[in-house]
Amino acid sequence: MASSTTIDLKKTLIIPICTIGFLTFFTQIFKFLKWVYSMFLRPPKKLNKYGSWALVTGSTDGIGKCLSFELASKGLNLILIGRNPQKLQTTSNEIRAKFGKEKTKIKIIVIDFEKISGEEIEFKICKEIEGLDVGVLINNVGLSSERSRFFHEIGLKGMIDLVSVNVGSVNWVTKAVLPGMLKRKKGAIVNIGSGSSVIPSYPLFSVYAASKAYVAMFSRSLSIEYKQFGIDIQCQVPMLVATKMASIKKASFFIPSPEQFSKASIKWIVYDTICVPYWTHALEWCIMNMIPDSLVNRMLLRYFISVRKKVLRKENNLA
Repeated sequence: MASSTTIDLKKTLIIPICTIGFLTFFTQIFKFLKWVYSMFLRPPKKLNKYGSWALVTGSTDGIGKCLSFELASKGLNLILIGRNPQKLQTTSNEIRAKFGKEKTKIKIIVIDFEKISGEEIEFKICKEIEGLDVGVLINNVGLSSERSRFFHEIGLKGMIDLVSVNVGSVNWVTKAVLPGMLKRKKGAIVNIGSGSSVIPSYPLFSVYAASKAYVAMFSRSLSIEYKQFGIDIQCQVPMLVATKMASIKKASFFIPSPEQFSKASIKWIVYDTICVPYWTHALEWCIMNMIPDSLVNRMLLRYFISVRKKVLRKENNLA
């Protein structure tokens, strides 16, 4: 009798267990196919529907410069913001040479986000973009720590500059551009964040990572606030890209060039609030999520301490 009851119980349990297993398997398959579609097959949004002008901060190097070229290729006029007037003019000339002077209008605004106040930033941008239908804003300008440092070693100026550029610029540039988007009831804002803000820790770059975590939460919250007004707000989270700021010269499988990242970035604009646009970055993120946080923390700490020692040895040899 007991044996018969056990068999009946097994038969009763096997159906829901198989059902759960079946649903779990196909859920993962669906997620994978959705990821493949999003990364490689999904068509990009038509950005000129938001307006004929795009504003890009940090537009003279790396990701910002390459994104400016990508936006111009989509038929958008450009407002380029940077601190170096010569570099801004060079970038402008290169874009016009590629896409034609008549096709792409370009306006230059010189701003050093380390040196002027938020109110000055807002006032200057508002004045310069008056009458322009700025439909796309790319908050790309960023500042990283000079080298791996423990928190107590960061000087006051270094800390203020990091926060002013990485946090302040996003606030004040958005504040300058947002009223026009609200008036027209349309707009797209893309804030370039960092993978350092979403992994378990980023030791020896604590202020930088924390400033980028601000950008992610700022984007997520503003997206909810302004979606109802026709404004799409997004934070893109790249891992390492071969740029001057990252001190990486050559691209590799997990480290794309700024050109490669920018092409992926354009395709993802306004599709998700938080996204990892480049496919190997997404793969890297998936692998990292499979590793226990404690192990990731130890690996990162060991790696950045080794980098720190190499830099210190180099500095001592030069001294």
